[in-house]
Amino acid sequence: QLHDIPFYKPAEDAPEMKYLHERRTALGGYLPARRTKADEQLKVPALDVFAPALEATPEGREISTTQAYVRCLTQLLRDKELGPRVVPILVDEARTFGMEGLFRQIGIYSVEPQKYEPVDRDQVMYYREDVKGQILQEGINEAGGMSSWIAAATSYSTNNRIMIPFYIYYSMFGLQRVGDLAWAAGDMRARGFLLGGTAGRTTLNGEGLQHEDGHSHILASVIPNCVSYDPTFSHEVAVILHSGLKRMVEHQEDVFFYVTLMNENYSHPGFKPGTEAHILKGMYLLQEGDASAKQRVQLMGSGTILREVIAAADLLKDFGVTADIWSCPSFTELRRDGMECERFNLLNPTETPRVPFVTQQLQDRAGPIIAATDYMRLFSDQVRPYVPAGRRYITLGTDGFGRSDTRAKLREFFEVDRRYVALAALRGLADEGKIKMSVVSDAIKKFGIQSNRPSAMSA
Repeated sequence: QLHDIPFYKPAEDAPEMKYLHERRTALGGYLPARRTKADEQLKVPALDVFAPALEATPEGREISTTQAYVRCLTQLLRDKELGPRVVPILVDEARTFGMEGLFRQIGIYSVEPQKYEPVDRDQVMYYREDVKGQILQEGINEAGGMSSWIAAATSYSTNNRIMIPFYIYYSMFGLQRVGDLAWAAGDMRARGFLLGGTAGRTTLNGEGLQHEDGHSHILASVIPNCVSYDPTFSHEVAVILHSGLKRMVEHQEDVFFYVTLMNENYSHPGFKPGTEAHILKGMYLLQEGDASAKQRVQLMGSGTILREVIAAADLLKDFGVTADIWSCPSFTELRRDGMECERFNLLNPTETPRVPFVTQQLQDRAGPIIAATDYMRLFSDQVRPYVPAGRRYITLGTDGFGRSDTRAKLREFFEVDRRYVALAALRGLADEGKIKMSVVSDAIKKFGIQSNRPSAMSA
């Protein structure tokens, strides 16, 4: 018998068989299966749950979008139903992101009680570990942090319990380092938030090419069910996070969100009712130009560089040019909308053609279109096919390796500051024959721009 190794099966009433059947029943069945929706139904509160982030900053007060995110997270943790489902995940950067206040509020999860006295024990926001803690503090371990995020993001399927993971990290150390895990998360239908902190190639100043991210949105765009945004203002952060909660928690859609957050402080204008849908689609009119001006341009931007775009509009006034300013939280979502319209029109030739959202917004507004971001030009180039036919579209971006310097110097180096945005707008008008090319030359001199400086792409 030992030579044949016969199959051994205990009797049905044997303790071993009873135990195995009990465990399979407790685990939900005998065959591995993907649960597409959890049995429970959760309700997400209205947008005003994030009221502190929707309001304009008081005069003289400046915050970053990272602080706006922390405000939203804090409000969500206070919700009786959703708060216990939140899984904040960190990889040794809590204080960088201003999240140390959560140490005292909800604690850092530990399998055993804290066995040492932290050096900051005398502070209000000391490093508090607790067996009932809620924060997952993974140390310098991006793969571990991402794996924890995936476990929580797929809990609706594996455990029939919806969890809401928020994994925040240096944006350069996310998709670039754990891209394969992000792709696997898409395959596993993960639902949760990835937050790329200290984002933007010129915004994380002084940390050089290793840290300065100018392409995470390019990487995010290749994952079909990854919904990505690059917000500028706190109200945009609130609207985006609320949309993610509605889609992933309440409606149980198979998507996950990637949102970039910056560490630059500035004032925020507050939420204007009626803009929510356009924010989520990817662009909305932030500021309308002077209706009486003879020359007009369309300026688009996202993240912190939108503020350079806003400042460029003031520079253009000296040249008799007015600008409509568009905040574009997601060039990727705009591109996907355009692709869906193209596909519908291809397959339904007798139906009324669908018009991409970006085309709808720009087709009745005159002038060349300029887009500037803190990412590679490929990011804003995504919508080029959907710019209204015959219109000049110029993109500015941060192609090349990062540098260790001030924000102003970095934006000059990558040619995305207000002077270059204004210069691109004037060049667009000259290309369309609206102004003389000599005006562009005059602007170069006025702005103190060096025409013979090396390109950031190869320097």
